[in-house]
Amino acid sequence: MPRLSGATMSLLSARGIGVTRNGNRILQNVGLDIKAGEIVTIVGPNGSGKSTLLRVLIGALTPDRGTVTRTPGLRLGYVPQKLAIDATLPLTARRFLDLPHRVSDAVAAKALDKTGVPEVAKRQMADLSGGQFQRVLLARALLSRPQLLILDEATQGLDQPGSASFYRLIEGVRQNLNCAVLMVSHELHVVMSASDRVICLNGHICCEGTPEVVSAAPAYRELFGTGTGGALALYRHDHDHGHDHGHDHHHDHGHSHNDGPHSKAHDHA
Repeated sequence: MPRLSGATMSLLSARGIGVTRNGNRILQNVGLDIKAGEIVTIVGPNGSGKSTLLRVLIGALTPDRGTVTRTPGLRLGYVPQKLAIDATLPLTARRFLDLPHRVSDAVAAKALDKTGVPEVAKRQMADLSGGQFQRVLLARALLSRPQLLILDEATQGLDQPGSASFYRLIEGVRQNLNCAVLMVSHELHVVMSASDRVICLNGHICCEGTPEVVSAAPAYRELFGTGTGGALALYRHDHDHGHDHGHDHHHDHGHSHNDGPHSKAHDHA
């Protein structure tokens, strides 16, 4: 996909976001823009405010300070970090897609097919594997044909092949719907290869840019490099290689196709 120009329309903008809870400052002066068609990945350690920021952006949480502006009529799709379903609750994947609005069997079947799990329609949600469960959540999020798809640590609990497969699926969704994607990743050392920008968050935005640029930013190295002996270096996950050789993490940093306007790191530390 071509690089996005600076003139590309912003679907969502946040300015000066601040959130304090029980005297603890969770977010401070956070600002970002999500433009049509781009994929943005937010990385940060536990407690850095990633999920809180997503809740602010989707309107589930009102910040103490700052503003969020969305394109009028913006269609959002949201895949949560986790969703607990009681194992005793009789809820098939097909019925789950009817929540909160009933959809036709044809629409439901198409959504499950698009996310690669057409065979689970009649299976109980509580019986699905982690990967199948996430794909059903994604199918439900795609029913509204979102202009912006937001995923909160959607690959948590998946192994590397499972994560890579899910990332390929997200790339296909972006291409087919021409939607923007904003995802939070708990994998500090790996982001999906199609990411246009990576935002490093630790209560505030430490740095942002392409994956290669962020990995070289002092703020990122200070936050994630301490005590790792270099083991946690941000790299792009190459979807073209096999997943049966143990992942010794000798990946090439030089295969970026992103040399456009975002290839300059913005260090906010």
